[in-house]
Amino acid sequence: MRKELLPGEQVITITRQQGRSLFFPLLAFIVVPALTGFACAWIVRENPQRLVPFITAEWTPWLVGTVVVLAVWFLAAYSLKRVLRWRSIKYVLTSRRVLARNGMFRRSDWQVSLMAVRNVGVQQSMLQRVLHSGNISLDTGHSGIAVLADVPEVGKFRGFILDAMDELPQGEVFEGEVLRDFEELPWELREGGRDER
Repeated sequence: MRKELLPGEQVITITRQQGRSLFFPLLAFIVVPALTGFACAWIVRENPQRLVPFITAEWTPWLVGTVVVLAVWFLAAYSLKRVLRWRSIKYVLTSRRVLARNGMFRRSDWQVSLMAVRNVGVQQSMLQRVLHSGNISLDTGHSGIAVLADVPEVGKFRGFILDAMDELPQGEVFEGEVLRDFEELPWELREGGRDER
């Protein structure tokens, strides 16, 4: 992130989405190994032979291996996939802009200049209110609304955004400098162009 900062820009905070989306994947990391151990013990006690007579004791290692492979496949396909997706989303607030990054292999980024933001809104569901998270919408006027989904400590993050907006230099930015007066503009850039008299 340090390489991508503009001159004079500072990182205020970096956060990820609220971790509530990890509840079921982490629960699966506890339940699936327990069920796998129970199923393997049930197979070793020769219970499949009682249910299906043509299954012999030679099938036991294959059945145990199949159960273990299915458990590992489920954990990788369900839990690990969701943990990696959560880990790949990052929200960065700097002194000049808000950046959102999503993805590990195929990355999508977007950024909103704080000077373009007209309104900062917060929407929360009942569960988000309990967990102190929410969705922050950045209204940029004609170009639309950018949404940061499920931001933890949403009130603090919105406060950081508003403080950063208050600390922005007043006036128009021209080639990295702040111009406070129309007379400071070169003649070529004033409204109407050059004076041809």
